[in-house]
Amino acid sequence: MTTQTPTSTAQIRSDFLEFFKGKGHTIVPSAPLVPGNDPTLLFTNSGMVQFKDVFLGAEKRSYVRATDVQRCLRAGGKHNDLDVVGYTARHHTFFEMLGNWSFGDYFKKDAIAWAWELLTQVWKLPAERLLVTVYQTDDEAYALWRDMVGIPEDRIVRIGDNKGAPFASDNFWQMADTGPCGPCTEIFYDHGPAHFGGPPGSPDEDGDRFIEIWNLVFMQFDKQSDGTLVPLPAPCVDTGMGLERLAAILQGVHSNYEIDLFQALIRKAGELTGTQDLENKSLRVIADHIRACSFLIVDGVLPSNEGRGYVLRRIIRRALRHGWMLGVRQPFFSAMVGTLDDVMGDAYPELREKRELVERALKAEEERFAETLDAGMRIFDDVASRSSGAIPGEDAFRLYDTYGFPLDLTQDIARERGLEVDMPGFDAAMQRQRETARAAGKFTSSAGLSADLVAQLLPTVFVGDDQTEADGLQILALLVGGRPVESASAGDEVVVILDRTPFYGESGGQVGDTGVLEADGMRFEVDDTQKFAGQFHGHVGRLVSGTLQRGDRVRGAIDVARRGSIVLNHSATHLLHGALRDLLGTHVAQKGSLVAPERLRFDFSHFQPVTADELAEIERRVNVEVRANHPVSIEQMDMQSALDSGAMALFGEKYGERVRVVTMGESVELCGGTHVDRTGRIGLFKLVSEGGVSSGVRRVEALTGQAALDHVRSDEERMRQAAGLLGGTAGEVGERLRALLDRQKQLERELESLKAKAASGATADLGASAVDVGGIKVVAARIEGLDAKALRDAVDRLKQQLGDVVVLLAGASDGKAALVAGVGGAATGRVKAGELLSHVAAKTGGKGGGRPDMAQGGGEDGPALVAALGEVRQWVAERLG
Repeated sequence: MTTQTPTSTAQIRSDFLEFFKGKGHTIVPSAPLVPGNDPTLLFTNSGMVQFKDVFLGAEKRSYVRATDVQRCLRAGGKHNDLDVVGYTARHHTFFEMLGNWSFGDYFKKDAIAWAWELLTQVWKLPAERLLVTVYQTDDEAYALWRDMVGIPEDRIVRIGDNKGAPFASDNFWQMADTGPCGPCTEIFYDHGPAHFGGPPGSPDEDGDRFIEIWNLVFMQFDKQSDGTLVPLPAPCVDTGMGLERLAAILQGVHSNYEIDLFQALIRKAGELTGTQDLENKSLRVIADHIRACSFLIVDGVLPSNEGRGYVLRRIIRRALRHGWMLGVRQPFFSAMVGTLDDVMGDAYPELREKRELVERALKAEEERFAETLDAGMRIFDDVASRSSGAIPGEDAFRLYDTYGFPLDLTQDIARERGLEVDMPGFDAAMQRQRETARAAGKFTSSAGLSADLVAQLLPTVFVGDDQTEADGLQILALLVGGRPVESASAGDEVVVILDRTPFYGESGGQVGDTGVLEADGMRFEVDDTQKFAGQFHGHVGRLVSGTLQRGDRVRGAIDVARRGSIVLNHSATHLLHGALRDLLGTHVAQKGSLVAPERLRFDFSHFQPVTADELAEIERRVNVEVRANHPVSIEQMDMQSALDSGAMALFGEKYGERVRVVTMGESVELCGGTHVDRTGRIGLFKLVSEGGVSSGVRRVEALTGQAALDHVRSDEERMRQAAGLLGGTAGEVGERLRALLDRQKQLERELESLKAKAASGATADLGASAVDVGGIKVVAARIEGLDAKALRDAVDRLKQQLGDVVVLLAGASDGKAALVAGVGGAATGRVKAGELLSHVAAKTGGKGGGRPDMAQGGGEDGPALVAALGEVRQWVAERLG
């Protein structure tokens, strides 16, 4: 153990872990940024997330003391610091949390003593620079600091409910709106009177003088949705210390951005953007965001337009916008990954392993954003051409939300053109979008069990690997409306938790089993089976007859045919995963799956569509593995042994210390699902679709067994019918179809030629009918049968023929009118085609717009159109003054 002040962030990580290892703690790896099977959180926002079920008593570990360095993200949902990142000394999107944990072992005394020892004896922080806070009613913690540690009372601050509600306090910690919580004591470092600010609890507490460095949380309660606090089965300790803040103190700097790790990233950002001023706030933003974006991609998130992928896209584009502000117009952000690997790859080997994937994903998003800027500029030009004085807030929001065009960029360009942005309108549109998003995408817990109920239950034993029915199953709990009840009657919608079950609970993409529970005079139809708290099987359904009583014993039988189809699809999914990685590359990683009785769906990381030839080869390889009739073996082993054996862990799954390893041929994966005993039972594997889910994520769907055979027969029948319609055999379909398409193209060319001749003739007549308005020729006419393309050609010919001209043509057909406007010669700049077209379209119940020299739209054909065309001459005259 070092007793020297650490000179690097890497040394601080190491010293922390080694200190607590010496106190009997097990070093635990960082969990991913995406919480495994936890719908209450968007991202891992603190070190305790991976231990949530341990605190609740729903999960047991082989150790009761743990220590880790957890990667965290606060850029979405309740915990969101994104907008201030780069502009303060200590806010980040991504940060590292040093933590030590006790699961019913030691409590406040040891946690406080060890924290003080590490800070003052190992890292040699001066005791007089430290002060602490405790929750107002936590007399035990107060006494420990005063009597055991020896901190003077004037440096121990009691903090009450200072956030407007019971237990809403800086010193009462909770992970989310519900779940584990408890009082905490915080340790602050005093940077000295040279910095503005007062101690915690004072009016000036938000200053930069007193900085919180360590939070010791004493987990004692499980907060329910109604706000009540239920005692946890055993009090626990959860501590968190921000690595970046601590490094700043130990390295003798004031801002987190001055520590060694960030300085390396800032220097690289300056090099890539050609920025000499390393204090530039934009370089800080870029340095912060490359960590968040890279580790999100490492942990399975890719840019998209919803959920976690949307948050990632927003962070990437914020970094790119700051590069744009520094004058960068070429991809640069992905080039930051190498430096990040240099400074963090030793601590996080998964970053080094997936560096190429991260670089490819970021570069693809940079290229996409460049296209966004081009598309956004076209939309902006259209909006600006129709605006007088201000860009409407709705349009500015559409640019931002639909096209990813940053608001401040819209404002900058508007200022250059003498326009403003209607900010009240933008804010109103933003608020509507937020309300919609909250209603549609809120992360909530729908399958939670209270801590006191969990403490009473033993985990459900799954016997469904080799049994499809079982007798003597005991009812451990009944839930109606989410609350425990003692009994249920016919007609009730119930969740039944059993001690043993042959029913598979939905997880890992495999849907839950259905079937029946029966006893004398009782029948319960199971519509679904869910896993509660990761280990209790909840049989969801309706009590058809009789009654259910907690403690009763029942017989359970699954729907065997349905399960049979599911296992074919699940085993085929493993073979598909292997074939994709073998053919497309090891960057392929599962991003989601659905294993249902009727089909399988598999999402995976890949940056381009899978070609038809590649799909055919993937299908061939899977069927080779099916015909090989490999035995399927399932082994239980500890997690590290499984990973050492080459088993793949899947995206979004939460694994315990003991895992199931499923092997079939070359495929070795961690999986808790049900499978065939030999691959030959799959029968036939048939890919039926491939497409994009989001940027960098593709999706394939496939069928197996009888469903695959039915699909092939259906294709054969469709081919037979097509052959009959084309007057040939199935083998001649391609040749006859090509001949038919060639004939169609010839007829289309002839039709276009006829339209062009008609438009040319109409143009000659229209040119002769042009009227002069202040030296400008004006043409406004209705023409039968011309579509928008033919109208555009006609407008272009009239502009060439007449020179200084304003034209509006309406092509009438079936009660509708296509409208095209054009401005040429000396009329350009004095009259705007978009405004003229909007005026006429509005008169006819339509709409449209475009550039100052060319615009198009549509409306209704009829008397209103004739009247509007008759007003064009006067409208132009008013514009020409």
